[in-house]
Parts: sequence; structure tokens; C-alpha cells
Amino acid sequence: VIFLLTCRQFPGCGNIVTFSQFLFIAVEGFIFEANFGRKRPAIPMRYYLIMVAMFFTVSVVNNYALNLNIAMPLHMIFRSGSLIASMALGIIILKKRYSMSKYTSIALVSVGIFTCTFMSAKQVASDSSLNEEDGLHVFLWWLLGIAALTFALLMSARMGIFQETLYKRFGKHSKEALFYNHALPLPGFLLLAPNIYHHAVLFSQSEPFQIPVIGLTMPIMWFYLLMNVITQYVCIRGVFILTTECTSLTVTLVVTLRKFVSLIFSILYFRNPFTAWHWLGTAFVFVGTLMYTEVWNSLGPLLARWRKRPKED
Repeated sequence: VIFLLTCRQFPGCGNIVTFSQFLFIAVEGFIFEANFGRKRPAIPMRYYLIMVAMFFTVSVVNNYALNLNIAMPLHMIFRSGSLIASMALGIIILKKRYSMSKYTSIALVSVGIFTCTFMSAKQVASDSSLNEEDGLHVFLWWLLGIAALTFALLMSARMGIFQETLYKRFGKHSKEALFYNHALPLPGFLLLAPNIYHHAVLFSQSEPFQIPVIGLTMPIMWFYLLMNVITQYVCIRGVFILTTECTSLTVTLVVTLRKFVSLIFSILYFRNPFTAWHWLGTAFVFVGTLMYTEVWNSLGPLLARWRKRPKED
């Protein structure tokens, strides 16, 4: 939510937001996990370098997609297609096979994403008040944004498979993985330094804001960034712990539900254009995700036990 507020006021600020998150997590991990560099990693560094290259690429590409006429609701829905990408790569790389219900759920998610993407494409084409040539230019940039989201989706799924194989081979080290995944990419942000500096100047020029309770005054965009870094740290740490302690299906369900709630909030709070077709596509994505994770099978025995419990007089 805070990320949405920040990006809405300063579009294209995704790089400074991502850099701040990486820097905070890296410093915290260097102190408390790496013990100021004295603790050796349990997983060999070469594997972390591969994982970090994937992680950094996914983060940057997802940020740049927001600069390519991709609306935030479509961004969230598209990224919910991680189940499709994970299944496809699992079949290709790990030679996995799935039940018919799994394929049905993937079909629902695919139809939902396609519906939302198609309707957003029509909005991009029709909402433009520019001439035909400029309208085509805007639409082509939107297509490039869709391509960027697709690439990031596949790369993220590949990273998940790679991460899962590492944990099976070397054990569960969520805090260590969290640290190295955020510390090693920091030099890569030098390539984005001009953009980060530009938005840092813009943030400093934003209106002053007095923080409640402590009474400290600071530019409101820096306050938004600080809150985003703290909340994102709590969120990403929980995801890394889930990755090592739970199955990948459970992690995917939790993350998708979080995205769904953020999507609904962004639509209502920012009054983004969302037609009945968008809602239908979102419903397909949500139901398909629940079907994929077999929540219904888990709820059946639970409801049966609840019905058989002795009634109180």
C-alpha cells in the first residue's frame, strides 16, 4: 500500500524504493546474521551469486514495467501467474507430472490473466486522447511492459526451482539466504545511480511531514520510503522463512492472497478503472489458485470434524 502511494506521486521511483529495501536488509543481515563478515555461509557463494543474479533481474524488470504504461492492478494480477510459470518450468526442468485438477486450476488462472490483460490493452488503446501515431506509440510501450512482466514471471519461477533444490541439498538457511540475496546485488545499483539520485532529490523536495508521537519533521516521501522499507522487511523475511519451513504451494498461496488483498485495496483507494471483465478475470485467478493448492481437500475433513463434534447442552 505504501509502495502504491509512493509510485503514484512519483512514477518511476521503483529503483530508489528497491535500493533502500536491499540496503536496509543487507545492513541488518551483515550485523546480525553474518556477524560483521566473520560467519562463513553454509551454502557455497557461487550458488548465491546465481540466485542473486536472478533475484536482482526480477526486481529491476518488475520496477521498470511500471514505467511502460502498466497499471498497478494489471501488474499485480500478472504476477499472480507465478503458478503457471512454476508448473511449466517444473514440467520442463524437473520432469514433474500433475493431476487433472492441477491442470484445470492452471487453465483458470491463465484465462483470468488473459482476460485482465486483454481488457487493459483495450483501455490503453481507447483511453488515449492523443493522435493515432502517438496512441500507437503508447500501445507499443504497453506491449513491451507485458513482455517485461512475462520475462520476470518466468525468471522468478526459475529462481524458485533453483532455491528449492539448494535447500534440499544444503539445508534450510532462510536468514542467510535473505542476507546474501540482498547484499550481493548492491553493486548492481551503481548502474541505476543517476535514476536513484534523481528521485532522492525529488523526495527531498516533497512537502514536510511531522511524524506523530516523536514530533520529528521530514519530507513526506522519505517518510513513505522509511515505512515501506520497514514493512517490506517484515514481509520478505516472513516469505523467506516460509520458503524453508513450508511447501512451495503454501508459500505461493500466502503470497497470492497478499497480492489479491493489495489489488482490491489499490482499486478501491486509488479508484483505478476496473470493469466487470477485470473482476471476472480476478475471480478466475483467485479460484484457480485455491484449486491448485487443494484448499478444498483440506477444508473437507475440517468441516466434517466440526459437524461431528458433540453439541453443548
